[in-house]
Amino acid sequence: MFFGLSNSPATFQAFMNDILSDFIDEGWCVVYMDDILIFSEGRDEHKEHTEHLMHRLKTHDLFLKLEKCEFDVTEVIFLGMVIRPRYIAMDPVKLAGIADWEPPQTVKGVRAFLGFGNFYRKFIGKYAHLTRPLNDLLQKNRKFEWTRQCQIAFDLLKAKFLSELILVMPDVNKPLPTILI
Repeated sequence: MFFGLSNSPATFQAFMNDILSDFIDEGWCVVYMDDILIFSEGRDEHKEHTEHLMHRLKTHDLFLKLEKCEFDVTEVIFLGMVIRPRYIAMDPVKLAGIADWEPPQTVKGVRAFLGFGNFYRKFIGKYAHLTRPLNDLLQKNRKFEWTRQCQIAFDLLKAKFLSELILVMPDVNKPLPTILI
């Protein structure tokens, strides 16, 4: 597939979704372009899933580069997330530059920071509320003015990104807590 063409990525994604649709529907396979993640409850089931996937790829004349594959692991980095049993974390490599990120001086700089932040927004509660002062700077016909509220929002977001937040899978065998807001 020639990825220089504008619709090539979408076409390839649709192709991958189509050939692996039953695995995706069964809930043990996630596909993003040429990144494929399979997960299972135990070793035997995982071996079976791996064999099914390999057979399906071979049937469609697709192949994997062994050096890009990881097998039988309990932790994997997938699309900027560190996935472990029962929880997901932000990739520390992606967070490495956050501590040194200077306050934006332009609308373009605010967009870059928010673009990074939006990728990990699911890790931060009330993200939209926290980013409001920064998002306000993106409004058309508005003079760029970095206010105290902008600095507070920027510093708070940086601190949250660096606090190693995780998303935890609920234990379906325990009752969910009731949270009153």
